[in-house]
Amino acid sequence: MNPDDQRAEPDPDDDLGLFGPGSVTWKVHREPILLVAGLRSFYLQALHPRAMAGVAQNSDFRSDPWGRLVRTARYVGTTVYGTTAEAEAAGRRLTALHARMRATDPETGQEFRIDAPDLLRWVHVAEVESFLSTARRAGLRLSDAETDAYYAEQRRAAALVGLDPETVPGTAAAVADYYREMRPHLRMTRDAAEIALFLTAPPIPWKVSRPTRLWLSLGPARLAYFGIAGTAFGLLPSWARRLYGGLGLPTTDRSAELGARTLRLALNAVPRRYIEGPIYQAAQARAARLADPGRSLP
Repeated sequence: MNPDDQRAEPDPDDDLGLFGPGSVTWKVHREPILLVAGLRSFYLQALHPRAMAGVAQNSDFRSDPWGRLVRTARYVGTTVYGTTAEAEAAGRRLTALHARMRATDPETGQEFRIDAPDLLRWVHVAEVESFLSTARRAGLRLSDAETDAYYAEQRRAAALVGLDPETVPGTAAAVADYYREMRPHLRMTRDAAEIALFLTAPPIPWKVSRPTRLWLSLGPARLAYFGIAGTAFGLLPSWARRLYGGLGLPTTDRSAELGARTLRLALNAVPRRYIEGPIYQAAQARAARLADPGRSLP
């Protein structure tokens, strides 16, 4: 076989994944400000009583809170920037995990499945809307068409966890309608309050030295985190803040948006090599290689 023909054969493990560099998803998720979006999505998801009962009764967030957050971030990174095979494998692992889980409704005593479509849909929509909303309010310029394209693209991620993409809102208008339908079913429960408190003042990881723990507890890092958490909470829809007992004032929206814009500028000033993870770096390398295959030739 001619060596050139052998090199021309496609590698199923060397593709651009579910989205690719021309997608709105890649444009949004390269923003470091999405660390705030992740917190915002957790605050929002917590307002669904059954979703949070499922977390409280099955998750290890109390014993290993940072590990859970890291695993969640890794999963999102894999679905966005991994190869198609990697994204699908991550989806299968998560689906298999959820399929084994059950929880009990604290109000009715009824047992329910963690992978019930209505729960999966709520978590998905709250997450992707938080990513998009936070990025735009922090200053990322997206047209209305790009906004709708992002929601349509994210239906592929929803399919990975077993949702029928046709049942998932695929435009900004559909997301707004979905929230209006869901609001009567949302409220702050004890589980929601506990998780919100954890998000606002998380424990310091034990696997650090005592001086580091002291610095994280009292030093600038703690104050910086409080600022990030406060910004994430302020970026919630006004109706969500009111459910938490907060104020839904326009001034809160404006101050949170100003904080997000300031933080985005600060994060974007950090050299990319310090904030780009290995999954993102591998995706960029694949994109460059596939865009110009000749670069890999001797």
